[in-house]
Amino acid sequence: MPKKEAPLDYLRRYIPSGAAPRVLELLQQYTVHLTITRERKSILGDYRHATAYKNHRISVNGNLNPFSFLITLVHELAHLVTFMQYGNRVASHGKEWKSCYALLLRDFMGKQLFPPDVEQHLLHSMNDLPASSCADEGLMRLLRKYDAEDNGLVMVEAMAEGQLFALEDGRIFRKGKKLRKRFQCVEISTGKAYLFSPIYEVKEITVRKAG
Repeated sequence: MPKKEAPLDYLRRYIPSGAAPRVLELLQQYTVHLTITRERKSILGDYRHATAYKNHRISVNGNLNPFSFLITLVHELAHLVTFMQYGNRVASHGKEWKSCYALLLRDFMGKQLFPPDVEQHLLHSMNDLPASSCADEGLMRLLRKYDAEDNGLVMVEAMAEGQLFALEDGRIFRKGKKLRKRFQCVEISTGKAYLFSPIYEVKEITVRKAG
């Protein structure tokens, strides 16, 4: 998907329909330049503050389902509001950001914009928000149930220990034991160990037995 600058009406394709009025109001209120971009493995969205020559800029991955897109957009808007209030004087995901994020998110609660299980999780976690929606593994599991298409990938946690899997770049790993919150996996070609999030999506490799 190529990068697209997001006209306000075009944005309606990416978010729950009932959320559009409030989202458009926020984008206009803060004069946000929103870009819908292709999938990025490392991030779902990004915020860059305004300068003397550019407005506030937010980008969100266009492959996200409507609920994930809205949550990611609110996450980035919270960065914007935090920056306007505190500048660079506070941590990027500190208590100030968490307060702004929860406040913005409440605007979309109780309006049947999210599936019941997603909304319940958001409400429950609002008092103890993780650093980001990506860091909330429970939320990520719920949101992925609502993806439109099966991409043929599986989460690392769903595979058996010893299972081989491949990354998008072609590297092959063997799943190992869980160390605290992540799985230690060994790259086949180098023997090096890497830690993977339980919810990281990979392509499972099926090895057929001879005979």
